[in-house]
Amino acid sequence: MEKEGGKPAAVVAVVTEPRFTQRYREYLEKQKLLDRQHRVEKMPDGTVALPVLGEALPEQHLRELTNRVAPGSPCVLTQLLEPGPSKKARGFSPAQRLCLEVRRWVEGCGVTWSAELEADLPRSWQRHGDLLLLSEDCFQAKQWRNLEPELWETVALALGVQRLAKRGRVSPDGARTPAVSLLLGDSGWVEHVDNGIRYKFDVTQCMFSFGNITEKLRVASLPCAGEVLVDLYAGIGYFTLPFLVHAGAAFVHACEWNPHAVVALRNNLELNGVVDRCQIHFGDNRKLKLSNVADRVNLGLIPSSEEGWPIACQVLRRDAGGILHIHQNVESFPGKTVQPPGNSDTEKEHWLSPQLIITNELENGATSDSGRKMLSAATKPAWQRWAESAETRIATLLQRVHGKPWKTQILHIQPVKSYAPHVDHIVLDLDCRPCPLVG
Repeated sequence: MEKEGGKPAAVVAVVTEPRFTQRYREYLEKQKLLDRQHRVEKMPDGTVALPVLGEALPEQHLRELTNRVAPGSPCVLTQLLEPGPSKKARGFSPAQRLCLEVRRWVEGCGVTWSAELEADLPRSWQRHGDLLLLSEDCFQAKQWRNLEPELWETVALALGVQRLAKRGRVSPDGARTPAVSLLLGDSGWVEHVDNGIRYKFDVTQCMFSFGNITEKLRVASLPCAGEVLVDLYAGIGYFTLPFLVHAGAAFVHACEWNPHAVVALRNNLELNGVVDRCQIHFGDNRKLKLSNVADRVNLGLIPSSEEGWPIACQVLRRDAGGILHIHQNVESFPGKTVQPPGNSDTEKEHWLSPQLIITNELENGATSDSGRKMLSAATKPAWQRWAESAETRIATLLQRVHGKPWKTQILHIQPVKSYAPHVDHIVLDLDCRPCPLVG
C-alpha cells in the first residue's frame, strides 16, 4: 500500500457478483482475511467489492473462491482508493479511529507498527472548529519525525479537521504564553463559542481554558447591573465578557500585558457588541494609574493572584468598597497540616461534585463569633484556612492603602477544578467595606 497525500492508504478488495457476496464473505471471515474496518462497496458496474486484509490476496485463496466456494464466479482483485468505514468502525471512538487510520498509513509507508507507537498516540485533545490542539505528551517517538509532514495530514483526515497544532509547556514569562506549534495549516486563529459569547484568539499565542467554564457561568449570573468592574488579568476576555454580556456590568476596566491577548480581547469586545463599555489597560497592572472606581474586582490568575492584591485594594471605591473575586491554587496534601476533625473521603466527595456550590448561608440565623456567616461543611479545611488568611491580609492592605480601617467578610468559596493531585483551583468572594466613622 502506498501513502497518497496524507489520505488513508488504498485497501485491497475482492470483486465478484452480488449473488456470490455472502459465500465470499463467509469464506473470508473463516480464513480471517475479511477487513471488518471498511465497508463492502458496490462498484459502478453493479459488482461488489469486499475489502481484505493485507496488500494482496494469495493466489490459493482466489482459486478456492472460484473453484470451490462459488464455482464459476467472477473473481478479481482491485484497490479501493477512498475506502469508507464499516458500520462497526463508525462506532469507534475518535481515538480508536485515529489509531486505525494512522496504523494503516504507517504500515503503508513500510514502517513496522509497535506498541510504543500506539501508546504515543493522543487519547484526548481540544477542538476549536476546524483546528485540533494536541497535548504535549503525544507523538514523541523518534520514528514520527521521518513521517512528517504527511503524518499530520493523515491525523487531520482521521479526526475530521483541517488544521493541527501541538501544545508545549506554558512559558514562564509572566504572560503565560503557550508554547504551541502549528503542525498543519497557515493560521492559528480560531473561534470558540462559550455560553453564547464569541471568543477569537490565536492558539499559538493565547491560552483558552475549558476547565474554567463553571466559573465563567457563575460570574455570568452575578447581579452586576450598574457596577464598574476591574478585571486585573483579562486575557482574551475569559471573565470580562461574561461580566459585560450576561452579568450586566455597566463598565469594565480590563488589564492585560500580553500584546497578543490584547489584540484578541479588543476583537472579542467588538464581536460581542460591548466595546463601548470596556477600557483596555495594556501593561503591568501593578503600575495601573487607576483608583477609587471599582464596585467589584476580578483577580483571575493562578497559581496565585497575590501580586495583584495591593492594586485590587487601590481600585475599590473608597466610600462604599466592593467585592473581590480572588483565584488561588490551594494545596491540601493529606498530613501536611493539622486537619480539623472530619472524614477526608467525605470532603473529597463533596467538593468534586460540580452541582455543589459552597455558600455562606446562615444556619438557623446564627453567625460565628467573628461575625462571619457560616460556611458549608463541603468546604475543605485547607480552603477555609487559606481564605481566612487572605481575608486578614487584605484587611491590612486596605487600611494601608486607604488610611482607615476596613472590614472584610468571606462571602463564598467556589471550587473551579482540580489543578493537580491535592491542588485545587478555588475562588474566594471577599466583601470589603470601609468602617463607618465614629463620632
